[in-house]
Amino acid sequence: MANHDAGSELRVHRWRSAGTPTEQALRDAFATKGLQPYQWANAPGDVYEAHRHPYHKVIMVVRGSITFGFPEMGTTARLGAGDRLDLPAWVAHDAVVGAGGVVCLEAHRDTETAPSAPDA
Repeated sequence: MANHDAGSELRVHRWRSAGTPTEQALRDAFATKGLQPYQWANAPGDVYEAHRHPYHKVIMVVRGSITFGFPEMGTTARLGAGDRLDLPAWVAHDAVVGAGGVVCLEAHRDTETAPSAPDA
């Protein structure tokens, strides 16, 4: 796996505030980090096979759920409304959308600071 600096660790942040977050509250959270998200959605049971990206992704779930798998680590993380995934560049991941579908906001961190690709 690639060498990651301290600011680019795989992390899951759980929604801890009372109630379900609004999309605007999540957009505001992105804005405080200087990020401009876009929205995407998937139907129940949709599957993403394992893949990598050359950029750091920040994903927040607006509604529904999605389970990300990290095959090289042997772990999974189920995200629900308000939860955030910080996914460093080049980390292999797959995903399965929950029974109610999912709507997410996603932004990419500056690619100039992203780590290089892992050695094959």
